[in-house]
Amino acid sequence: MNILITGAKGFIGKNLCAQLNNIATNRARWYKVDPNITIMEYDIDSGLEQLEAYCQKADFVFNLAGTNRPKDVSEFMKGNFDFTFTLLNTLKKYGNKCPVMISSSSQAALDNPYGQSKKAGEDLMFQYAEETGAKVLIYRFPNLFGKWCRPNYNSVIATFCNNIANDLPIQVNDPNVMLNLVYIDDVVDELINALTGDEYREGRFCYVPNVHRVRLGDVVDLLNSFERGRASLQVPYVSDSFKKALYSTFVSYLPESKISFALNMNIDTRGSFTEFIKTENHGQISINISKPGITKGQHWHNNSVERFLVVSGCGLIQLRKVGVDENGNKYPVISYSVDGSNLRVIEMLPGYTHNLINLSETEDMVTIIWSNDCFDPNRPDTYFEPVE
Repeated sequence: MNILITGAKGFIGKNLCAQLNNIATNRARWYKVDPNITIMEYDIDSGLEQLEAYCQKADFVFNLAGTNRPKDVSEFMKGNFDFTFTLLNTLKKYGNKCPVMISSSSQAALDNPYGQSKKAGEDLMFQYAEETGAKVLIYRFPNLFGKWCRPNYNSVIATFCNNIANDLPIQVNDPNVMLNLVYIDDVVDELINALTGDEYREGRFCYVPNVHRVRLGDVVDLLNSFERGRASLQVPYVSDSFKKALYSTFVSYLPESKISFALNMNIDTRGSFTEFIKTENHGQISINISKPGITKGQHWHNNSVERFLVVSGCGLIQLRKVGVDENGNKYPVISYSVDGSNLRVIEMLPGYTHNLINLSETEDMVTIIWSNDCFDPNRPDTYFEPVE
């Protein structure tokens, strides 16, 4: 299948081309599309001769070219109508009746220069379908967001993500404005489904089914929490698909200076203990390094549950229930051999004192520790007691 994508260097185009290339190279195998595809990319810097050649061979056209923020309002019609006119005439010239998709906007229903130009493009597509019998797919996209979207252009999400990630100010005129947002990955999935005739359609228009209706002020609050959380190691509580998508979008705008950051290693003669990730609802993850022959731990918790996973080195983990049994004897010690070459999780139970012993004489032992709560230095819930 030969797929022509106009506006291939734009926001939707770049994401669509990337995923179609993943299909073509068998790296995205879950779609129903045959990987034997050829992607023909066309953009503003391409020549009309190239468009002629592509229109002869195309089996499907994604017309994503358009104008959003021109210097003069007259350019709206040129970018959103004139090019579509040229594209369709070129297809007609070669008798190519392949399906044609066009990227329109929810603003096509509004009486403004941008909306008028989008509506004109839609009407041209409907007329083309009547004249040729070709299938047309018209998507009135709401506000789109995701990676590779240009900030300070036509997406408030892109602008706010970019500015907050780069410590730049943002301006919120009305935090109560409601936004209809669609994530770029959902757009791409829908467009790829359209290749096999599985598009979502209502009446004469097609649509992306996953629309998130959110308040602008809530979006800003989330973005600010993402930025604050990086300093405190707090991983956001991405409890729904919108929050996950927004976080993925936000971090895609981080500057190089923020991609990497150092952790605070608590180092002593025994090794080190470093907090790595903290969460609002799922505890924290830390990294423990024990030097050769060192025993760590020797304490118990009332509430905290920990999971130990030794990923390098070898050692012994021991637990003992605190207190005594009905005969006044200490409870027996439970011992587990651990080795980084044979990954095994050991659960530290509340009310059980426990330790972590590095049995090597030469190698450090590295342990990943998950706790069901975040450490509170004002109330540490840690009570010293040797296991043996």
